[in-house]
Amino acid sequence: MANQSADTRKEAKQQNFEQVLSCEPFKGLKAILDCLSSDRTALCEGVEGASSYEELLAKLGYRMVLTKQIHIQDCYSRLGPAGGIKDVLPYHDVPTQSSLPTLVNFDSTVTATPKSAGFFNVMLTALKTQLKAEK
Repeated sequence: MANQSADTRKEAKQQNFEQVLSCEPFKGLKAILDCLSSDRTALCEGVEGASSYEELLAKLGYRMVLTKQIHIQDCYSRLGPAGGIKDVLPYHDVPTQSSLPTLVNFDSTVTATPKSAGFFNVMLTALKTQLKAEK
């Protein structure tokens, strides 16, 4: 009986995570997380246990690499194993009119600018706050 109750709580927690993550403010963060892992339980636990965006990436098996700027068009030409780029995520935040690109690489690194890393760190904090409020 206790196991069934624990499973129900875990399932509700997972559903809440998916529902909150799907909200508009977290669209960019969701795109990155979806690209990094298809294991939804690992994503939920990673978000819950991480105190920063960089720590979350590490929990998912990735290392953050910061670069001064990212030329999106150049990155698209380097998509694929030969170019080393697995995915290009050119997120644009309309309220701040900021371009916040992220690259997911085949060598288990995530390349971002300091501005985009900072932005997604704030988004992760907001997501965690929203998840706690929804409990």
